[in-house]
Amino acid sequence: MDKTDPSAEEGKGRVPLWLAPDDLRWLSGHCCCPPDASEEEKERCGRLRFRAGAALHKHGHSHGRAPG
Repeated sequence: MDKTDPSAEEGKGRVPLWLAPDDLRWLSGHCCCPPDASEEEKERCGRLRFRAGAALHKHGHSHGRAPG
């Protein structure tokens, strides 16, 4: 698996964010969009959940549900 290139990510306007695996599991499976959320909000939520799951996978953590 390739390492993330910090310069490339910075070039895309992204910033690093380190979270505990349980927090990423929660984030990857949790959507708090209200029923009347716009498509933009739903897409943003989906991107965040996808990235959280991808980070877990990349670092060898299970994607199962977080406790609690």
